[in-house]
Amino acid sequence: MLSLRLKAQYIWYLGGGLVIALLLFAILYLVGVNSYFCIVLVAGLTIFLFTKVYKLSNKYGEHGMMKKIASRGIPKVVKSNDRHIFKKEHR
Repeated sequence: MLSLRLKAQYIWYLGGGLVIALLLFAILYLVGVNSYFCIVLVAGLTIFLFTKVYKLSNKYGEHGMMKKIASRGIPKVVKSNDRHIFKKEHR
């Protein structure tokens, strides 16, 4: 079943995106762009924002996106040209 709940940081992403969309609308309106064009543009960007944020929330869950970002820092291969690491030293 498809879950339509926002989790964790995705609430902040959506809120920040909505604030940016509102500011974009205000700037375009004050500059003198046609108000219908402003509404259609901002509505389209907001719908795109909602779909992307909900997809991320459903795909990665509460902590999955942070884990994916953190996994990029883990090296795929560890190289060593020194055999002393594998030697057993008896003293």
